[in-house]
Amino acid sequence: MTRRDEETWRARIRGCLLGGAIGDALGGPVEFEDGRSIVAKHPDGVRTFVDGGAGWPPGTITDDTQMTLFTVEGLIRAGVRTDRGLGVTVAVVQHAYDRWLDTQTLPGPSGERDGWLHREQWLYARRAPGNTCLTALTEARQGEAKIPRFGAQAVNDSKGCGGVMRVAPFGLMPQVFPTDWIFDSAADAAGYTHGHPTGKLASGTLAAIIHALCAGATLDEAITRATSLLVQHEGHEETSTALSFARQLAATAQPGPVTVERLGGGWIAEEALAIAVYAALACPEPEQFLDALALAVTHSGDSDSTGAICGNILGALHGETALPAELVFTVEGRPVILQLADDFALEYSRRQRLHGDYGPFTEWTTRYPGW
Repeated sequence: MTRRDEETWRARIRGCLLGGAIGDALGGPVEFEDGRSIVAKHPDGVRTFVDGGAGWPPGTITDDTQMTLFTVEGLIRAGVRTDRGLGVTVAVVQHAYDRWLDTQTLPGPSGERDGWLHREQWLYARRAPGNTCLTALTEARQGEAKIPRFGAQAVNDSKGCGGVMRVAPFGLMPQVFPTDWIFDSAADAAGYTHGHPTGKLASGTLAAIIHALCAGATLDEAITRATSLLVQHEGHEETSTALSFARQLAATAQPGPVTVERLGGGWIAEEALAIAVYAALACPEPEQFLDALALAVTHSGDSDSTGAICGNILGALHGETALPAELVFTVEGRPVILQLADDFALEYSRRQRLHGDYGPFTEWTTRYPGW
């Protein structure tokens, strides 16, 4: 890619990850509130970070952003693994989720893991993690302290939004990766915890939307391209129907919580994706970024996930400069989010300068081991 293309791509990476964190932090404190109660307190929608109670100060991210960051780290380490003559191995991302599980079950770093992200003490806060994610990863450990073998899909029938809310980083992969690979890989990564086809396909669709946006597509074009991939998969109907309805409402209905709730609560994968897509379509301009996030989180449902996904989409579309500055500077974990964003871009654009002639023996590959 040209230097200008690379600069645009890096801005989209930073915008996607930081935008998702902002949407997550906006929605987290109101996740379990009734929509009418939220509107009574926030007539214009939730537009500022609010207190979520004890141990949950304004700007705090949830498990949605935690798991997204581990997805990024997993993809960086999957890139390092290609030094072995292999392609990008998606199962490396499950290893990252195994490290995330430590942050939810241990008081702090155990010293038995490699890499650096798991050593960030602030990630060891439990912020309403999804039961399906916790259970599926625990079961994958088979009674051991770590998952013994990576790559197996979860054996359950869950289509909760815990898969789709964390897979946006797959869409940020360079355009040399075909979009059908992006779709299938994100679906597989969601399948490590969510076994229902809809949970996987909604995840693949989100990643495909973001990949198209990073290629310069408009939001409408990106949704159309992703949907064309989606409908090729058996069991696509729930997700494709939800997306179609979201597009219809964005074109015909007055934006607001009542319209959002016609799409559901966002607790399940296709609803979370549809709400986020609807909010992005209803407020698609860069100067409407906060309007879209407020629309995505002000409803009776899984507000942090719908906010995170909407932020991922619009951040990838507009880049980091469109993010609301008053939220950027106070969101929890910004230094780590941006470090991972930049390291992701470095791995997939400057790897020859990082890996060098010594492969796994360099400082970079100590920081990001290839497994």
